[in-house]
Amino acid sequence: MPIPSRRALLTGAAGLTAAAALPAPAASAAPAPARVRLTREDHRTVIIGSGFGGGVAALRLAQAGVPVTVLERGRRWPTGPNAETFPHVSGLDKRMLWYGTLPAALRPLARLIGTPLDFTPYTGLLEPVLGENILSVCAAGVGGGSLVYQGMTLQPSQAVFNTWLPEELDYPRMDRLHYPRVAAMLGAATAPQALIDSPTYYAARVFAERVRKAGYDLSKIPMPIDWDYALAELRGEMKPSYTNGDCALGVNNGGKNSVDVTYLQQAEATGKVTVATHHNVTSVARVADGSWEVHVDRTDDTGRVLEQKILSARALIMAAGSINTSKLLVRAGATGAIPDLPDGLGEQWGTNGDRIYAWTNLQEDFGSEQGGPVVYGSKAWEDPATANTVIQASLPPLGIDARTTMLVGFGVSPDRGRFRYDAATDSVSLHWPRNGDTGSHRTIQRRVAEISRGLGVLTDTNALVNSTWHPLGGAPMGTVCDLEGRVRGQRGLYVLDGALIPGTTGACNPSMTIAAVAERAMDAITAHDIDTVI
Repeated sequence: MPIPSRRALLTGAAGLTAAAALPAPAASAAPAPARVRLTREDHRTVIIGSGFGGGVAALRLAQAGVPVTVLERGRRWPTGPNAETFPHVSGLDKRMLWYGTLPAALRPLARLIGTPLDFTPYTGLLEPVLGENILSVCAAGVGGGSLVYQGMTLQPSQAVFNTWLPEELDYPRMDRLHYPRVAAMLGAATAPQALIDSPTYYAARVFAERVRKAGYDLSKIPMPIDWDYALAELRGEMKPSYTNGDCALGVNNGGKNSVDVTYLQQAEATGKVTVATHHNVTSVARVADGSWEVHVDRTDDTGRVLEQKILSARALIMAAGSINTSKLLVRAGATGAIPDLPDGLGEQWGTNGDRIYAWTNLQEDFGSEQGGPVVYGSKAWEDPATANTVIQASLPPLGIDARTTMLVGFGVSPDRGRFRYDAATDSVSLHWPRNGDTGSHRTIQRRVAEISRGLGVLTDTNALVNSTWHPLGGAPMGTVCDLEGRVRGQRGLYVLDGALIPGTTGACNPSMTIAAVAERAMDAITAHDIDTVI
């Protein structure tokens, strides 16, 4: 990943008001050696990205007999009992950041809230992307965002879904087929009561009590987790990972049904799918014969370019996440690498209404270790126009008892941002309105304040650094793509990730809906596009 632009480095963390240019895709984390081998390869279908959309697409195409190559810029993160695969929040190291890409203006804040970060270039888990008025966080690694997400497997109600997503997606059919298919693939299950009743889950029990006292809905949240792993920790058979909340950056003990060990594992087992790690896509193009060309830097763990590749493919599926899919396509459209892309490209980008609060309560000792990940949530979906969900998330173990836990809200909002290409710098920038999501945030704030009422302090972290872990949109259905992710006017080009979703997934974290929409799309694509397009 290249060094951020000077404008980005000078951007203030609190307001994030300057337009920070996202690095041009053609650059890499480290300078290429003087001589790097250039190779060319022909493939039938290439998928860029290995998260939910890429994983669903790879498996369903393989089951239809189509050979697939999945390009992943990051590395594999294998886990198992007592593994040390993922970094710990109490001692952050180079494994956290994608090539040390924390924007310079945010580094002092990072040092205030924890161990100073190791900025040694490495194929780490998270890439912070600084835009105008917003900081987005993108994942890297085989499995994409499923490696580091808490795992809430939430499905919106029909009324909320149809208010914020196209009714033509046919919610009743998705509710009958596609959402259950995803839940089964991920092994979604709620936490057993024996776990919730254990000492380190006190914060979850306090949240539940407060939600009930405030008169709100309370429910257990389905998670893609084999909870027997957490129960084994209670019995002392593994060192703590779930039961001390040390799973914010991945679960070292295993038992989390992320995309790499579900969809992709099954896809690779067919013999039809190859997952190529350390393959950083720098640009995409359409060639004269209508096929697709993907330019790739193959790197090592430090970002040093070992080889440059040009991959030709009959079909190209973009699944690199909202930020990186949008960057690649916006740049390709602006430079003419892909002529005649739809006019709405780069628009309808949203934050999913994310809001994160630190709840410090002197009346409650939440504990220096708090069991995780999420077990309880509270849904307020009666009015689809203001729907929101609030959950309690454990504070990672930091070695001190801060009497603090986390409350996270997901809302709905009509506010949207957009990506823009700058020819002078050959870069793409993300622009978000200064007061975006204000209405949604006020609704969530009222609920969070009622739940946390008492002697204590509620800190809105978005007021310090406005951020989202759930970027959505940029190549949305309805304008840029059809409902199956086919890019209009571009035969053989598909978008099957968060970029396809216009800004929100209806008061839920996005993973379940992204995967269900991809499952729905693949039903149509495997039925109609195999042997004609793909």
